Amino acid sequence: MILLSDRRISAIPLGDTGEAMVDLREIAEFRVDDRLADAAGAYAHLREGTVERLLTAQRSLPDGLRLLVVEGYRPLWLQTKYFDDYRDELRLRYPDWDAERLRVEASKYVSPPEVAPHSTGGTVDLTLCTPDGHELDMGTAVNATPVQSANACFTGSPDISAEARRNRDILGTALRAAGMVNYPTEWWHWSYGDRYWALSTGADQTRYGPIDL
Repeated sequence: MILLSDRRISAIPLGDTGEAMVDLREIAEFRVDDRLADAAGAYAHLREGTVERLLTAQRSLPDGLRLLVVEGYRPLWLQTKYFDDYRDELRLRYPDWDAERLRVEASKYVSPPEVAPHSTGGTVDLTLCTPDGHELDMGTAVNATPVQSANACFTGSPDISAEARRNRDILGTALRAAGMVNYPTEWWHWSYGDRYWALSTGADQTRYGPIDL
């Protein structure tokens, strides 16, 4: 399992297509959850290429299922805060861990700011729901931490029900076929065009770099 703290990720050269950001709330085919909504609506924005792939995935889902987008773009300052806060939480829980261990363990849940996939506009946290917005059983809540879930948040975790495994497989099959890449410690985290995508697909550089919305 390659984590976002891996130096191979930060070594990927940055490129950027210059694609515009799109507000998912303006696309009728998507349901966008507001649990992480911000005043500027940044959470509901993604790059055009990622949006196209989500639409492809949406249209391939079995009847009666929809993608439910929880968070897309995340400003770099907020990414930094999330990482620092979670690292500090781990430091209190595990005082014997050194700085590098804390960085690695924190990266299982929050990306280090220097690679920040959400800040490129190419990465999205999402789940499955029914047409009326009822979320399917995915084994854990979106954004469950490894500590809270005893690693059941890991995409391939064996410690979830058969129903949750089927639902994760449905989500993964649709998104992978559309060209997106999963971060294996977070079943809900999928990306296109960022550094993790580049390493996973063998691309020479990213399609998207950090952007200030």
